[in-house]
Amino acid sequence: VQLVESGGDLVQPGESLRLSCAASGIPFSSHIMSWYRQTPGKERELVAFIVPSGIGSNYADSVKGRFTISRDNAKNMAYLQMNHMKPEDTGIYCCQTHTASGGDLWGQGTKVTVSA
Repeated sequence: VQLVESGGDLVQPGESLRLSCAASGIPFSSHIMSWYRQTPGKERELVAFIVPSGIGSNYADSVKGRFTISRDNAKNMAYLQMNHMKPEDTGIYCCQTHTASGGDLWGQGTKVTVSA
């Protein structure tokens, strides 16, 4: 049972980046999937989540209109497309879901740096 993120990189302001989260060991198509980010000195922030069907999603105000969360249930993958990136988007991005017992399942995170 694990989540593995990838896609983090160093980008310049205004550029785009796509993060991926590969899930294994869970009935992926029945799980809400979320992306969080952690920035030094700040509390962990829920960036976006997507419902199991993929039809519904929600975003933090700070990323609304710039980020898009999606999923491919056939591949057990969740994604976060980040456009028009800003320096304040810098952080460690983690995907998250819940285990069958109700606990949290986290990936190890992928580092995103937005800097000129």
